[in-house]
Amino acid sequence: MKKEIKIIGSGFSSLAAACYLAQQGHSATVYEKNSTIGGRARQLKKDGFTFDIGPTWYWMPDVFERFFADFGKKTADYYELIKLSPAYQVYFGINEFVTIADNLPEIIDTFESIEKGSGQKLAAFMKEAQSNYDIAIKDLVYRPGVSPLELVTLETAQKVNQFFGNISKDIRRRFTNTKLIQILEFPVLFLGAKPSDTPSFYSFMNFADFGLGTWHPKNGMYSVILAMEKLAQELGVVIHTNANIEKIIVENGSATAIVVNGTIIKGDVILSGADYHHSETLLDEKYRAYSEKYWDKRTFAPSSLLFYVGFDKKIANTEHHSLFFDVDFDVHAAAIYDNPKWPDEPLFYASFPSKTDENAAPLGQEAGIFLIPLAPGLKDTPELRNLYFEKIITRFEQLTQQSVKNNVIFRESFCVNDFIKDYNSYKGNAYGLANTLLQTAFLRPKLKSKKVKNLYFTGQLTVPGPGVPPSLISGKLVAELIAKNL
Repeated sequence: MKKEIKIIGSGFSSLAAACYLAQQGHSATVYEKNSTIGGRARQLKKDGFTFDIGPTWYWMPDVFERFFADFGKKTADYYELIKLSPAYQVYFGINEFVTIADNLPEIIDTFESIEKGSGQKLAAFMKEAQSNYDIAIKDLVYRPGVSPLELVTLETAQKVNQFFGNISKDIRRRFTNTKLIQILEFPVLFLGAKPSDTPSFYSFMNFADFGLGTWHPKNGMYSVILAMEKLAQELGVVIHTNANIEKIIVENGSATAIVVNGTIIKGDVILSGADYHHSETLLDEKYRAYSEKYWDKRTFAPSSLLFYVGFDKKIANTEHHSLFFDVDFDVHAAAIYDNPKWPDEPLFYASFPSKTDENAAPLGQEAGIFLIPLAPGLKDTPELRNLYFEKIITRFEQLTQQSVKNNVIFRESFCVNDFIKDYNSYKGNAYGLANTLLQTAFLRPKLKSKKVKNLYFTGQLTVPGPGVPPSLISGKLVAELIAKNL
């Protein structure tokens, strides 16, 4: 029976859910508070430059293919993918870097050249990581987090020790070289927790990195959002922008309507892909399943300070993606997770999409994105932003042996206050709820409200977790759950 389903937010999870719900035959309408769709994956255009405001890494291409295949489509029907070669570069000092190739055999050779015997160890580690990937990404993450029994399979029973070990110890048992350890620990940072707090099973992220490679959708990650918008509209989904949700109305224990820009809009099912904590504040307190105390005790993934910079020349000695690990990794991690504060010497990431994509910047110029991971909830001021840009751009010049400060045409920034203002993000987090052992699968906030009928949630604060591919999966899971409960 066709139902009227009202969806809050237009990020990856909301758009995915809208597509699946429309495919089921329902009337799906999306409401986005901002002027453009995409949620955290919006785009900034300025003076001929184009930047992805949010995600810039395209990993797990199989998850995207599986999404479009569910509708009889391919990613190639909507956007062009470019495999990055090399995948990325990691700086450890002045002209001291490790380049990660676009294929595992070359990466194994690179490891062996840095630490004798590590090539064979990496091959064995990746075999295990691929096994975990096949179990996790092809099976477990497509389960709705309703019961702990979802995690109990013949395959997971054989790997139960990996749920109680951690990535950090696992890597250090095999490798002793600090550079190699940090390179292997890097992918799990996408899960939003320290490697020492991330279960060993999550080594599947290393297979996503070294085994499947790093890709770039032509014209940026926003191409994926536009592809999903087109697919949604082909399926009959209606999308409204500049549509601020002010309240979720509950009558007789059921969600019956939302208030959009002061207007009551009725629906048979309400689905929120907005920040989970914020979504519950749209309910009267007695209908909220999770208290403020609950949220305050969760381990959140980091926030970020981002800079979008237009340069009037091409930037040398870097790749499309570059990581700058020339300062103490553990000290910065402690400033995020253990004793939240602005890091004295931050690690940072830089992306230059115009090295791959001619549409990202005018001819002969360069688009640069810089990111510093931060603890959520920190004080955010223009003075701090300026101070940290100066810190990282000075180090960038030193590490890559070039002058760039005088070549900045413009600089835009995005930080804690913006995550709160634009996305109603809890404490300004950038990546949702971290995937620690006690925040995995059925231990995450539920897709279906525990207190209100016909109210559902999707996105990176619920299952399966943070990141773009999990958000696509979250949209599918909640659509299946809605279908089951109608």
